[in-house]
Amino acid sequence: MLKRILGLPFLLILMGIGAASMMLPAIHAAAIRDLHVARAFFYFSLLFLVLFAMIAVAMVHNPVRRQARSHLIALLATYSVLPLMLAVPFFEAVGNTTFANSYFEMVSSLTTTGATLFEPDRLPPSVHLWRAQVGWMGGFFVWVTSVAVLAPLNLGGFEVRSTAEIGQTVSGLTQIARVADPSERLTRFAGQLFPIYAGLTGIVWVGLTIAGEAPLVAVSHAMSTLSTSAISPIGGTAEGQGGFAGEALVWIFLIFALSRLTYASEERSENWRSLSDDPELRLGLGLVVILPILLFVRHWLGAFEVDEAANVADGLQALWGGAFTVMSFLTTTGFESQYWSAAQDWSGLETPGLTLMGLALFGGGVATTAGGVKLLRVYALYKHGLREMEKLVHPNSIGGSGQVARRIRKQGAYVAWIFFMLFAMSIALLMAGFSLTGLDFEAALVLTIAALTTTGPLVEVAAAQPVDLAQISGVAQGIFIAAMVLGRLETLAIIALLNPDFWRG
Repeated sequence: MLKRILGLPFLLILMGIGAASMMLPAIHAAAIRDLHVARAFFYFSLLFLVLFAMIAVAMVHNPVRRQARSHLIALLATYSVLPLMLAVPFFEAVGNTTFANSYFEMVSSLTTTGATLFEPDRLPPSVHLWRAQVGWMGGFFVWVTSVAVLAPLNLGGFEVRSTAEIGQTVSGLTQIARVADPSERLTRFAGQLFPIYAGLTGIVWVGLTIAGEAPLVAVSHAMSTLSTSAISPIGGTAEGQGGFAGEALVWIFLIFALSRLTYASEERSENWRSLSDDPELRLGLGLVVILPILLFVRHWLGAFEVDEAANVADGLQALWGGAFTVMSFLTTTGFESQYWSAAQDWSGLETPGLTLMGLALFGGGVATTAGGVKLLRVYALYKHGLREMEKLVHPNSIGGSGQVARRIRKQGAYVAWIFFMLFAMSIALLMAGFSLTGLDFEAALVLTIAALTTTGPLVEVAAAQPVDLAQISGVAQGIFIAAMVLGRLETLAIIALLNPDFWRG
């Protein structure tokens, strides 16, 4: 029976999972005696489960032709169609909003963007739990589909190291490609990764609770940390009660968004020692260490003439505020440290939002919940640049470091450059679209970067004045929704769907 269920269309299975997951906020709402919200989630959970069962019974004996392209199409449908179902209990529970706003919230949560139209106090606690839960499920969905669907097709950043063409299936090269059927890969990797994902979330939840966070805030921030969605019932970690201990715990677990090797033990050839040689982790941690120090020095120079005795504690707080916020935006999470504003007050200078947007553009690791252009692509261009400078001095030299390193420097840099150009074109087109809706240049830039990098909190901190998503036009909100889907799925995957050779395979 299980095999027959797994043979159903991918999107249908996700709809069944989504319908069943509505029971959790229903139970939470019933526990806090918010009966209206409890009924909304409970009734619609039952309704969608019944619909799922009816459709499953009708299709269980008619298995679909499971090809890699069908699952790539399902990815696009997941981020655009599935939120329609997820938004129904949200719309009913909130009551005084439109369905379009509810759909916006669910797309933002599922893509782990974390942008919101609502002030925290406006939504019931159980609805906040639902937003965090959808973001958490979206993060796990990214983990699984990255290695089960995108990796065999050389998409999502895997194309940098692969020897096959973009959009073409790899055969016999990696463990991922040994299982030919995409549905079997999804089942296999979901079973392998879910205990890790849930276990890490549980550790953060318990740790934040011990640090002093309220239970709902602790579980929401734990889910948002692992999914890099920054969804919070109180507006972020800066408003929490966990203090330095809570932020330190979140910072540690954000490392899992810098490299897949942190949780994929089967890809570590030398166990934990392999992490020291991982280019993504080294590049990411290098940015997290160097940039806060530069910001600290900049702030220190601005506060040089102020009383030094009073600046020791403030300076350390400023250093930590920079380290946490840099890590958060590099992983496209968007949590802001409670000491981030202290760094600016201490020096009397304003840290430009352009720095945070640049970090979000860099993004995290391949096959992680982070968005952006991915550290591996940045590393490939960096190595290619070094090699070209070496050839200026020694034109006839032959690069060493093995076949993988040469692949990253040459073909990997080529496809990374293609992605950068496509990303730049996407930014230009989206900014033009936002500008046509009446937004100024700064607002259009912030909205574009926030959506494409799935870093929703940028709309609050990157511009001189926060961009109020609730006040922009419906057309602008629609563009933002499309940009969030594009940012999560990536331009190369969309182009792969338009490739005739992809459909003939």
